[in-house]
Amino acid sequence: MKIAVDATGGDHFPQNPVNGAVLAVKENDHLIIVLVGPKDQISKELSNHDYPENRIVIQDAPDIIGMDEAPAQAVRSKPHSSIVVGLGMHQKGVVDGFVSAGNTGALMAASAFILGRLDGVIRPTIATYYPTVKGFGLMIDAGANLEVKPEMLFQFGVMGNIYARDIIGIETPRIGLLNVGEEKEKGSETLKKAYALLQALPNFVGNVEGRDILAGQADVFVCDGVTGNILLKFGESIPDALKMLLMGAIKKRQLDKEQVSLVISLLEEAFAPFDYQRVGGVPFLGVNGISMVGHGSSSPAAIKNMILNAVKMAETDINKKIIASVA
Repeated sequence: MKIAVDATGGDHFPQNPVNGAVLAVKENDHLIIVLVGPKDQISKELSNHDYPENRIVIQDAPDIIGMDEAPAQAVRSKPHSSIVVGLGMHQKGVVDGFVSAGNTGALMAASAFILGRLDGVIRPTIATYYPTVKGFGLMIDAGANLEVKPEMLFQFGVMGNIYARDIIGIETPRIGLLNVGEEKEKGSETLKKAYALLQALPNFVGNVEGRDILAGQADVFVCDGVTGNILLKFGESIPDALKMLLMGAIKKRQLDKEQVSLVISLLEEAFAPFDYQRVGGVPFLGVNGISMVGHGSSSPAAIKNMILNAVKMAETDINKKIIASVA
């Protein structure tokens, strides 16, 4: 198995991508990694590590796409960037997948342009992990498609179901359609028609509301990209908001150091199952290949887990299953 890794992706490159790659090959004995980016920078960082030299190689790609660059323009104007070169290697079959903690928009645009869509898929989508009290769920779409058709929402449910089952490991994922009420008559015409289509899935649980998300009333939450992205950013703000409220309460109660330490350790323990590092990155589902993106601040552990998830996607032949299901 060979995975290409964007060595210029994220806020801490090339250190974190390189460190993550080293961790990944040490955990998977059959993995070969191609680090894509400026050769000199990657070589310098690799010299700080002990690693099997025959299993981590470098593909020079001198251009760097910044996190704040306009996606389509960056992809067109920088053909020698790590994203374009890495995805090009994947499209040609040189590697089995590509992962990056870089510019999400650029990676999505390049994935759609270079890899293309799977047969039968109307639009590729971003599926992101979402914490619930019952563990991680999947939010799909998380921002790729701001306007959707009922058939697209149905396909999101199908693709999310396959990913949740084969990659996350949920034996029978419950598929829910995010709506303003539980009754099937609720919502816009698009949502009503999507409901009718999703009923064909045996594990469709119907409409779910906002209050059902954290409660884990479904495993896959189907929605348009506007709703999904707003919920994603809202969810990311919850831990920091709770910590601020907690610290305010601690100050008001004038707890001693031992009590403060206990409260903080309990909070960290409670949030441990939702640590983004465990999943590392999220997939672009529906593209004709394996393309995953991680948070810009991804740690080496997060990069490692994103690489291993890409390996799992390739080994389970997830795209063949998606083609068969949407057909």
